Amino acid sequence: MASSLLKDELDIVIPTIRNLDFLEMWRPFFQPYHLIIVQDGDPSKTIKVPEGFDYELYNRNDINRILGPRANCISFKDSACRCFGYMVSKKKYIFTIDDDCFVASDPSGKQINALAQHIKNLLCPSTPFFFNTLYDPYRDGADFVRGYPFSLREGVPTAVSHGLWLNIPDYDAPTQLVKPLERNTRFVDAVLTIPKGTLFPMCGMNLAFDRDLIGPAMYFGLMGDGQPIGRYDDMWAGWCIKVICDHLGLGVKTGLPYIYHSKASNPFVNLRKEYKGIFWQEDIIPFFQQVVLPKDCTTVQKCYIELAKQVKDKLSKVDPYFDKLADAMVTWIEAWDDLNPTGASAKLPNGKA
Repeated sequence: MASSLLKDELDIVIPTIRNLDFLEMWRPFFQPYHLIIVQDGDPSKTIKVPEGFDYELYNRNDINRILGPRANCISFKDSACRCFGYMVSKKKYIFTIDDDCFVASDPSGKQINALAQHIKNLLCPSTPFFFNTLYDPYRDGADFVRGYPFSLREGVPTAVSHGLWLNIPDYDAPTQLVKPLERNTRFVDAVLTIPKGTLFPMCGMNLAFDRDLIGPAMYFGLMGDGQPIGRYDDMWAGWCIKVICDHLGLGVKTGLPYIYHSKASNPFVNLRKEYKGIFWQEDIIPFFQQVVLPKDCTTVQKCYIELAKQVKDKLSKVDPYFDKLADAMVTWIEAWDDLNPTGASAKLPNGKA
């Protein structure tokens, strides 16, 4: 069955604070895969998972036990806690989804297997160096158009597949407030590579990536409880991975697959979380647009440590938070390398492989 593609090479990471009833809808597509559930909030609360799924569940106590003093790099009371799942996974690929995301249907009414499409995106090359006007040239029925250089037609490995959403769009609070009833009903049957040198707003609710190629840069930052900002976790990771992918010659795709985003979060709560980010992003974006990584940054880890250094140098003048974030970025890499030693199969302290 097509949905079982890469079933031994892919983990599904889900951050949650509630029972995972939504998995029933995804059962035909997710059941063959291993789930890593990262429980946010109160660790004494029991999260129910429907029967028949192969899963491991980590709560805050597990995070503290496994990472010890480095546990403070994992956000609390924010969906950014999901990146702990990326760190403890031992698979080559990760798909992450939010628990308010349901199976969408295409215009013909057929249910969309989002995971299968992400896998398709990750397994075929990207074309970041020259834009193909027919979108993804590797899809059936498409090809490179006239004038596309033959020397670039092999493409580069795809590190990230960024999916979209029907129903509730991924808006910031001000846009939510002025367009409370807006729904996305437009299904665009296209996948494209985001060009080199172009940043994008990455959304973590329907996202897949090649953990071997870009995993150590998929850090969702310090957000939520005790931090001055929330709802910029996936954005931060997106800006970091894009700069690093551009430097290392890797690709990022966006477009298909769609999921159905079922509920809008409260715009007033969101405004409180995003308030500082709305101002800060006017400095953050130019920072990432101007970042240059030295030639000796040949691994994701080296790139990320260099990025942390530049964040400290350039962004700490915007707010002392960025000093703290830069330190957390380094801690994250140290924790990642501890749990993922090169060439060895790491064991977690709690005995889970």
